[in-house]
Amino acid sequence: MSSTIEKHVFQAEVNEVLSLVVNSLYSHREVFLRELVSNAADALDQLNFRALTDHALLGDDRELRIELIRDESAKTLTIRDNGVGMTRDELIGNLGTIARSGSKKLMQSLSAEQKKDLTLIGQFGVGFYSAFLVADSVTVVSRKAGSDETWIWESQAKGDFEIRAGERPGRGTDIVLHLKDDAAEYASEWPVREVIRKYSDYVRWPIRMQVERGEGAEKKSEWQTLNAARALWTKPKSEVTDEQHREFYKALSHDWQEPLAWTHFKVEGTHELTGLLYIPSQAPFDLVERRKGGVRLFVKRVFIMDDAQEIVPEWLRFLRGVVDSEDLPLNVSREILQKDQTTRFIKKQVVGKAIGLLEELAAEGEVEREVDGEKQKVRRYELFWAEFGKLLKEGIYHDVESRDRLAKLLRCHSSAADGWHSLADYKGRMPAAQKSIYYVAADSLAAAKASPHIEALQKRGFEVLLLTDAIDEWIVDALRSFDGVPFVSAAKGVLDLPESDAEKQANEARQKLWAPVLERAQKALASSVKEVRVTTRLTDSPACLVSEAFGMSARQARVLREAGQEVPDQQRILELNPEHPVVQKLQGLGDEAQFADWVALLHDQALLAEGALPSDPAAFRRRLAALMAKA
Repeated sequence: MSSTIEKHVFQAEVNEVLSLVVNSLYSHREVFLRELVSNAADALDQLNFRALTDHALLGDDRELRIELIRDESAKTLTIRDNGVGMTRDELIGNLGTIARSGSKKLMQSLSAEQKKDLTLIGQFGVGFYSAFLVADSVTVVSRKAGSDETWIWESQAKGDFEIRAGERPGRGTDIVLHLKDDAAEYASEWPVREVIRKYSDYVRWPIRMQVERGEGAEKKSEWQTLNAARALWTKPKSEVTDEQHREFYKALSHDWQEPLAWTHFKVEGTHELTGLLYIPSQAPFDLVERRKGGVRLFVKRVFIMDDAQEIVPEWLRFLRGVVDSEDLPLNVSREILQKDQTTRFIKKQVVGKAIGLLEELAAEGEVEREVDGEKQKVRRYELFWAEFGKLLKEGIYHDVESRDRLAKLLRCHSSAADGWHSLADYKGRMPAAQKSIYYVAADSLAAAKASPHIEALQKRGFEVLLLTDAIDEWIVDALRSFDGVPFVSAAKGVLDLPESDAEKQANEARQKLWAPVLERAQKALASSVKEVRVTTRLTDSPACLVSEAFGMSARQARVLREAGQEVPDQQRILELNPEHPVVQKLQGLGDEAQFADWVALLHDQALLAEGALPSDPAAFRRRLAALMAKA
């Protein structure tokens, strides 16, 4: 065999491209090992596939594997496989031309049925050059399966490479990295072990590394397998025990508690997808901002990223688990997802599986579970809602496609009874005369229960949803209705309650009788309210303030202002209860100044009743003191 050394110039403006790879393409240089191990796995996959029809290719070396060989004194790391190997021309073609992938070329030559038997990862042909992130020189020694020739490719990434004949005992490829001084750690055991565990733990072929154990004369070298090889999510559901799920979740999430629930799914068809999704038992303290450590993305069992926001929406950030795609499009560095039809399909599947799991929990009855060290009968969905309900509300607001399914999972407090209630429960309890789902929003459950706005509703036996989260009114605005029944705020517009003819005539007569008082009150409060009218919603309180039917509520405006947003002032409507003794006193007040003080006090009292402060607390205090002095 000739020992002539051939010199070749890289193609495709290699200096510029290599500079891009080394300096810009990858966020973390540790991914070089992921890329090279993935290439080695591809070589094993190709050989395994070709051996199906050419049994002689395997010969006596039938145990396919990847080996990592470290030499700390020489500062080298070798990635060895006994895969398909490369010829001289393939070395020149695949390694001498940037962005030319042998794996991709093979895939293009196969039929759709044949592709199912392969798990090739390589798509772009640039992963190999990530070696120069840590190495100033790379040597590739390769022997094609079925060939007696071995060829050596070598480069310092300075515009050219050398190729020459060499020797190798069997088929496959060695990639020898001559590490830079600041990357010498990758010749040590634990940094290599950690990178394999992080990125390549579930590569289907065994990844072995030679390690030394013992001291002095007892010191000996042995091969250790670094990867788990069989990913839990690739196993049939029937083969995975509950205990395995619990242990996998704890290892994945670093959560010492058991998961509340999980789903193990596989999607086949146009796109193939497998995954495990877990719901934690308890929300982390930083759930509002937290994204890292959510659902991990794998492509053909190779770890890509910690938190794939393109396939897991923000409102599902409580989920933990893995999603493994067979055909997910990545950018060239495999660190950023491309937005395309496949990505949208995967996102839809993940969202659908997550909602399906929640629907199963919601339909589940009581189960025995340890709570605070004691066995108790609980509903797991209520445990979920207490921890993560606010995130589902975000989903209702942002995810239009999932809104109807999520609405059925919504839980609220109610005037009917303590505890959580679904909208379906509410609708099932509605009397025949009730045509709307009524709700009131307040800063606390106690304030909502005491709201004057719901007095007439409760007197008629109409149930009211008690909303206490800042986002709740926006959620109701987004839903508009549930199962054909509209939402109506008890604190907005005219409360259109069913009336008999006698009640309607009585209300009309009362409106006429009180018209002069309403006119005087409107004049006295001209700068504070838009209108003063007789109420249909109060039975016990003297007055309340309401917003326009389609306007922003006072609480919504307050929430936005507290968040630092500018909200224009809006005048509201003051409703007076003519059955209340305090309001009846207004008819006998002839002194306009005294009348104005009484009306102003009623207005401020209405503000206090809904948790707001009077616009002029000093004036309120003065009027109240004067009234007490007269009494």
